[in-house]
Amino acid sequence: MNNNSPSTSAATSSPSGAGGHDGITSLLKKVRELEIISKRLTNHLFTGEYHTAFKGKGMSFKEVREYQPGDDIRFIEWNVSARMGHTYSKLFEEERELSVYLLIDVSASSLFGTFRQTKRDLITEIGAVLAFSAISNNDKAGLIFFSDKVEKFIPAKGGRDHVLYMVRELLTFQPHSASTDIVKAIRFLNNITRHKSIVFIMSDFADAGYKDVLRVTARRHDVVGIQVYDKRDRELPRIGLIQVRDAETGKTVWLDTNDTYTRFQYNKQFHQIIDDAKLTFRNAGADLLQIATGEDYVKVLQQFFIRRA
Repeated sequence: MNNNSPSTSAATSSPSGAGGHDGITSLLKKVRELEIISKRLTNHLFTGEYHTAFKGKGMSFKEVREYQPGDDIRFIEWNVSARMGHTYSKLFEEERELSVYLLIDVSASSLFGTFRQTKRDLITEIGAVLAFSAISNNDKAGLIFFSDKVEKFIPAKGGRDHVLYMVRELLTFQPHSASTDIVKAIRFLNNITRHKSIVFIMSDFADAGYKDVLRVTARRHDVVGIQVYDKRDRELPRIGLIQVRDAETGKTVWLDTNDTYTRFQYNKQFHQIIDDAKLTFRNAGADLLQIATGEDYVKVLQQFFIRRA
């Protein structure tokens, strides 16, 4: 199994010396690339779809205008109409002012990937796209990195500079723990915000026991899970006897990848994680997207936005 660190690890080089300069240059290049990709997708593919997929807080009064056929008669402004001698109606607009929180799983299992990218790389790209989509719709964006604890919290704010800071952290952040505890991340979110927010939880969801807290959270917030996986999570290659290491626990075991029962059990465990996540999110009344490394996540996101709109 491939447990190599993501290609973005160069960005954590020391700033001193030639290596540090190369690391900073590489990081800035990657940040810029993600900004260009994200803005292009937001401007050309997600125009209007993100906005209509996620509703704001409600409607606020904007102005009074002359009545037009089709206007709701309940919104006729009688005082102005009587004074002006014509019928006028109130015009309302949607109040956005939403906060979008990205809950990012940075446990060791996110470093795994065998097809063009790691799970962490995929999460980073999707996170950047969602953050830029948020600020382009005048929403705020915030970030919570979690392992088996909350590793870092970036409060929700608006503006390009803030999102670029988030993207840099997505590319370079190094967690202190290897394990996963989704419950702690969701509870932290509930403690830091009382207002309805859009919450994207990005993880492989190789964890258990989070169904109750997710159900409570989904009543207050608009929750969307994005489950990432690699094709080697699903199926072992036939390469004989190999030693594999659990990235989160450090436990190592020998597996005969040519053995039919071993391959069956490995595949069964994968589908158990996938099916458990589906059931948990459905019972919580929340949405779940499942995306493989190397897959066209843009198409998945766009279809999701259209379906919700």
